[in-house]
Amino acid sequence: MNTAPTEVRTDARTLARPDAPLGRSAVYAVLNTGYVGSTGPGVAATVSYAGDGGRHVIFDPGMVASPGHILDPLAELGLGADDITDVVLSHHHPDNIMNVGLFPKARIHDHKAEYLGHKWTARDAEGYELTPSLRLIHTPGHSLEDITLLAGTESGVVAFAGDLWWHAEGPAPADGPVAPDREALRAARRRVLAAADLIVPGHGAPFEPGDGVPL
Repeated sequence: MNTAPTEVRTDARTLARPDAPLGRSAVYAVLNTGYVGSTGPGVAATVSYAGDGGRHVIFDPGMVASPGHILDPLAELGLGADDITDVVLSHHHPDNIMNVGLFPKARIHDHKAEYLGHKWTARDAEGYELTPSLRLIHTPGHSLEDITLLAGTESGVVAFAGDLWWHAEGPAPADGPVAPDREALRAARRRVLAAADLIVPGHGAPFEPGDGVPL
């Protein structure tokens, strides 16, 4: 894992993207590539890892065929469940949180608080930094709780966006069966597209922003 001091970018492109983390020292890996009924045999979450500055973060440890789909690729990174310091939940739908209990020592983050043991610490996720390279932002639309984790890496900003997109094809807001505010969903998608060089959706493989990405 990268243990070098955080690199802070102040170039014009970074400054033009106010949501992007200034740090660029995070590393990441997709542990499990998810799917939905139209793209796979059931429903599984895309579960990801991000690390920086001694923080080991799991994003959306949701439904998978078995816990090994999360823990085995994590072990390939040289990490076990007890090494995870933080878990970020994009929102509270069961398919995105089912396996949060795999990480009993981790601090849990959602849109409004941090949870550890019996401690509940209220805080707003908007702009909250786990490190200078790992930042949370509010992106409601799929649900009212949605947050995105932005990771500044050497290759650019990776957005772990939860179910703002299930996969690269959408769904389009008009087709989304779960979207309480479709205009908010479009606004959140635009915000993420403006900040990110790569998007990790809730139930599919990472994709790059582009003209064909559904709004």
